[in-house]
Amino acid sequence: MNEPLLSVRDMRVRYGQALALDGVSLDLEQGRVLAVLGPNGAGKSTLARAVSGLVPVASGSVRFGGSDITKQAAHRVRREGLVYLPEGSGVFPGLTVAENLRMAAALLPRGRRRAAVDEALEIFPALARRRGTRAGMLSGGERQMLSLSRALVLSPKLIIADEMSLGLAPMMVDMVFGALDRLRGADVTIVLIEQFVHRALRFADDAVLLSRGRVAWQGPADSAQQEVLARYLGEAAVA
Repeated sequence: MNEPLLSVRDMRVRYGQALALDGVSLDLEQGRVLAVLGPNGAGKSTLARAVSGLVPVASGSVRFGGSDITKQAAHRVRREGLVYLPEGSGVFPGLTVAENLRMAAALLPRGRRRAAVDEALEIFPALARRRGTRAGMLSGGERQMLSLSRALVLSPKLIIADEMSLGLAPMMVDMVFGALDRLRGADVTIVLIEQFVHRALRFADDAVLLSRGRVAWQGPADSAQQEVLARYLGEAAVA
């Protein structure tokens, strides 16, 4: 059998004496979407940051694309094709849409830069129409779309989208999910950390539910029963 694109085994992460993640294990196959759910403080963003190389792993392992990346620095993990997109960041407001994309493409070999920008704009035509607009003038949903586009320029294998819809109006949330769907159509694997639990479950193929730094439940997204969500998320399990 082929190895999963992402494989986390018995991961533990500490912040000082506090154990933020305690023995987390999960697998994610190429081309699938994994929803990571849980109440505030469950360890969702810690998991994302540890997988991405942004916080050290105390024990356990992370394999990506067949390679052990447990101890790799964040910039090396990104070059491997694993891109972490934290909520509320990823764009330069003083630059235009096109300039933001060209800055992201600067990490590529010179001969690939223009084509990478053009491909990103082709997937996100709404941004192509606003390529000369400064990012600071975009709506919240459009800025998140630009953040995704900047990641797409680097031809990622996997994107971790951490609360990208946080604080957005419903129409803008639709825009963000539409952008994620276009990424999935481009065969990008996605880890989705999302406050809109049922929306995330409808979008995802698989789900992991974290509680106090541990895996409380995992399985196909369409098998996540309401009573399971209610038990661990309570009022957080909103539509």
